[in-house]
Amino acid sequence: MDSKVLALVALLTLAIWSPETDAKPISLVERCWCRSTLNTVPQRSIREIKFLHTPSCPFQVIAKLKNNREVCINPKTKWLQQYLKNAINKIKKSKKRSK
Repeated sequence: MDSKVLALVALLTLAIWSPETDAKPISLVERCWCRSTLNTVPQRSIREIKFLHTPSCPFQVIAKLKNNREVCINPKTKWLQQYLKNAINKIKKSKKRSK
């Protein structure tokens, strides 16, 4: 579980801090990946979570489910906000222990 949290935070950090380049996939320039979002997704059915942030689209959260279906989750959903907060706190605690 710790490696999943670290991977999640690493992806989130890359999405936020990665330098922008002029070369962007056409599909992301012309339209957003998430045209609609879900507020309720059974957390047990989620296999992985991806974060996308492009200049033309708001912050997007894409969950890949155990049945290989991909759905967009509303980033303001309470359980997702709490999940991210817990992941960040867990990483902060592990960094303090390693020092």
